[in-house]
Amino acid sequence: MSAPAPSREARRRRLLGLAARYATLLLMLGVVLGPIVWQFLTSLRGRTENVYDGVLPSRPTLDNYLRVAESFPLLQYVGNTLTVALLAVTSNMLFAAMGGYALSRAGWKGRRTVFTLLVATLMFPFESVMISMFLTVREMGLVDTLIGVWLPGAVSVLNIMIMRAAFLAVPREIEEAAVLDGAGEWARFTRVFLPAAKGALAVVCLTSFMGAWDDFLWPLLVLTDSEHYTLQLGLKTLAGATTTSDQRIIAAGAMAAFLPMVLLFFALQRFFFKGVGEGAVKI
Repeated sequence: MSAPAPSREARRRRLLGLAARYATLLLMLGVVLGPIVWQFLTSLRGRTENVYDGVLPSRPTLDNYLRVAESFPLLQYVGNTLTVALLAVTSNMLFAAMGGYALSRAGWKGRRTVFTLLVATLMFPFESVMISMFLTVREMGLVDTLIGVWLPGAVSVLNIMIMRAAFLAVPREIEEAAVLDGAGEWARFTRVFLPAAKGALAVVCLTSFMGAWDDFLWPLLVLTDSEHYTLQLGLKTLAGATTTSDQRIIAAGAMAAFLPMVLLFFALQRFFFKGVGEGAVKI
């Protein structure tokens, strides 16, 4: 016996609910993407065009991006930031994978205690330990160096938790089969667990790169010589310079800092969304 067809009132309520959901999604999309799109369109406006004259530029041009490179050493700052970001990605992928693997393996005493202490550190904001970190870096003689910028972010506790959760999701039967084949601890780690957690590794790679690329407060504390500035500090000097207060140039500089993260995300998105599920943190 077939189910009765929904009444006209039920269909109307369903359509109204669907329209409300889509309207909410479009509103949130506008809130998130609106400032980015505005910055991009502003960066394409000509020198004589009013920044607030309409939404679309009348004569789009890439001249502002060339003016950014002329206003401050853009390539040098990009190189410094890329150095720190690549160091952060490499160290986080290595240490987070090793730490997550150790925490996911049973059979050693204190594992739960170590895990609890690591989770507890997530409750402390960066600002609460910032001064002690700076004093430590200063005592190590790493002030005004890119190593000093990278070192505090060499490994993230959250990334360790993500890798631990991904390794816990690997079926025990696969590990037992590798043991029967004579695979040692290192062989199981590199040939069984790491290939099974490629998505989680992509998440660690992306978050580590974004954290290092976007960081402003810590480089501001550590770096004093403009030759060692990262891109975010360079953009600060660009926005504060009286000769480069043109909003078009500032928008072009902001887009130059934003685009690499977008490209990296699109390159890793296939692994990223898979890794979000693999790395769902399990207590």
